[in-house]
Amino acid sequence: MTAVRTVRFPSGAEVPALGQGTWRMGEDPARRPEEMAALRRGLDLGLTVIDTAEMYGSGAAEELVGEAIRGRRDDTFLVSKVLPYNADRRGTAEACHASLRRLGTDRIDLYLLHWRGSVPLDETVGAMEALVSEGSIGAWGVSNLDVADLAELPAGARPETDQVLYNLTRRGPEFDLFPRCRELGVPVMAYSPVEQGRLLGHKTLKAVAAARGASPAQVALAWVLRRDDVVAIPKASTVAHVEENHAALDLHLTDDDLRTLDRAFRAPVRKRSLDVL
Repeated sequence: MTAVRTVRFPSGAEVPALGQGTWRMGEDPARRPEEMAALRRGLDLGLTVIDTAEMYGSGAAEELVGEAIRGRRDDTFLVSKVLPYNADRRGTAEACHASLRRLGTDRIDLYLLHWRGSVPLDETVGAMEALVSEGSIGAWGVSNLDVADLAELPAGARPETDQVLYNLTRRGPEFDLFPRCRELGVPVMAYSPVEQGRLLGHKTLKAVAAARGASPAQVALAWVLRRDDVVAIPKASTVAHVEENHAALDLHLTDDDLRTLDRAFRAPVRKRSLDVL
């Protein structure tokens, strides 16, 4: 079985570069057994980062994750998120404790601000630091924050990660956000690395995949994983899909592959607003 490359967070924690997302999972009872089997198969394959959020299915995804990792908590690196309108000092703590109950655990390894809202960032960070001190979370980070937002974090505060939308069709972060995160020593977590499947019919992506004996999804994932400071968290709700994602770790794109993809999916040449899904 292919070993999963790891990415190191500022805290020193190392996690697999390929994990599992859970957006829109846990919402259909008929699909629950299949989704649970997929998450467990991912753990078997070393995809131990599981990303979820209180927003996903209004907690249903967290409940699914909690059931899937029962008996395997120590094998899992749990990531969850607080909604911006809950992210004041009291609300962050209450939201975190509610997530812990749904997840059936006493700690979340990495707790993120889902996106920026009206609550001052220093208040949210203070609440997160308090949760670290009490042991409810291992560390904190952010999601969907751009360069200017990161600059407004309290002095000396460094998130573990910035989770953003990044894939072949969403390359904006490469212009300034990725360089800034690298300066800070903060890895990026890429959500929707295959654009929820929408980019998989692109003729160039399909051509590269056919030439390499891979699927378009594997090429799209391998492209994201070419960076050594990115953790990709694709959703996979079936065992077959998880296994397909895992096989992307064996795919090493050549310079010719990358040039072909660059011609079809242009890198940014100026600042773009951060895309959000």
